[in-house]
Amino acid sequence: MPVESGSSSSASAARHPKQKRKAHSLSIRRTNSTEERPPGTHRDMLEGQDSKLPLSLRNNLLDLFGQIEREFENLYIENLELRREIDSLNERLTGDGQIMEGGDPNKGALKAKASHSTSQLSQKLKTTYKASTSKIVSSFKATTGSRAICQLLKEYVGHRDGIWDLGITRTQPVVLGTASADHSALLWSIETGKCVLRYAGHAGSVNSIKFHPTEQMALTASGDQTAHIWRYMVQLPAPPPQPDATASCDDDQDLSDREEGDLDGEGPGEVPTIRVATATLKSHQGVVIAADWLVGGRQVVTASWDRAANLYEVETSELVHTLTGHDQELTHCCTHPSQRLVVTSSRDTTFRLWDFRDPSIHSVNVFQGHTDTVTSAVFTVGDNVVSGSDDRTVKVWDLKNMRSPIATIRTDSAVNRLSVSTNQRIIALPHDNRQVRLFDMNGVRLARLPRSNRMGHRRMVCCSAWNEENQSCNLFTCGFDRQAIGWNINIPALLQEK
Repeated sequence: MPVESGSSSSASAARHPKQKRKAHSLSIRRTNSTEERPPGTHRDMLEGQDSKLPLSLRNNLLDLFGQIEREFENLYIENLELRREIDSLNERLTGDGQIMEGGDPNKGALKAKASHSTSQLSQKLKTTYKASTSKIVSSFKATTGSRAICQLLKEYVGHRDGIWDLGITRTQPVVLGTASADHSALLWSIETGKCVLRYAGHAGSVNSIKFHPTEQMALTASGDQTAHIWRYMVQLPAPPPQPDATASCDDDQDLSDREEGDLDGEGPGEVPTIRVATATLKSHQGVVIAADWLVGGRQVVTASWDRAANLYEVETSELVHTLTGHDQELTHCCTHPSQRLVVTSSRDTTFRLWDFRDPSIHSVNVFQGHTDTVTSAVFTVGDNVVSGSDDRTVKVWDLKNMRSPIATIRTDSAVNRLSVSTNQRIIALPHDNRQVRLFDMNGVRLARLPRSNRMGHRRMVCCSAWNEENQSCNLFTCGFDRQAIGWNINIPALLQEK
């Protein structure tokens, strides 16, 4: 997570991406029974039966089923080998325990060693099973025409440390904003990928950036325990011709990763720099991890590691309310686009809904739908809240009945700051394992952004944000690889109906 202040290297060390587990290859050869089996036995048996399927389709199915049988057979053999290793280890540990019985006071260490070793073998078995089944499933991919199409628009390179957050301006001209652990926030031309303005007023990691709904003002939260409001003016350069970088969203390419220095840009260069904030909000006693504008833009809310969220008046910078109740550090805050509602997320596995619609009553509701840190919870244009967690799940809630989620999405990696598109209501999930997946509000998976040695993030993806201006659907992502990426997302009507 972002740190309070200091060098960019300390901020980088604060939240390294989880290492990707490499699946064990299935190296066990087939048993004698399979080797003695005459080749083509199943094919001959099935080809002798009557079928109305075209010959080419039938042969393809026969090949696929043969692959399935071989994969599961290898998995079964691997399972038997692992079971033998577990039994052998248990026998050795039992024997050691008998020798040590009665004389060694450290029997607890022996049990811990046995438990750790057994856990490692169990994890190896699970990883092997997952690797085998993923290969089988990949054989049944849909054709390209039935999948979502992603076009890489631009890569935004210039930060000198990981990028925690990004946002899109809500006023003209439309620009992309990024918040980085290098103590700066940058504004970018979406079309050209050029940095057009730099904000350097913070003394610590910049952890979030949000734009005013009607004015050219930005709100940034920082590890220096403050939030800043600053005004900006930008002049966009002329856009260049767009290259053709179309790829399928479910592309499974994962070739050798690019080196860390391959995308090191020359920084923002000689661009206009703002060093003094219009207003500084100072009431927190810890890292300010997120901030957002309330509807209308006259108040802002900030979330901090001091376990509190603060509500401020923008014009006077006065602290209006301190929202307490979370048991651990806050991780995110979000405001409703049209109502005076705030949702805060925390490491205490809960998120809270704060209602400021009635000036005389400020109600709060606590939701305990996750088992690990709630990394973000966001409102949709409708009456829904979508929450993501380190427990690898995403839950969709109805504001009218928040007792239980209406949809649950289970993933294979922790979920970071998610976002929901306004028009198509697509949920974009950035993961610790460098993937970005798209789901609809019913929890149906629509696509996965391509990631290979040519495109995509090389380290943990921290945040996503949508821009649906001019009837286009663009998604922007940022990560700890120090770059932001813009994508054009085309979801076929067939997939949306599913």
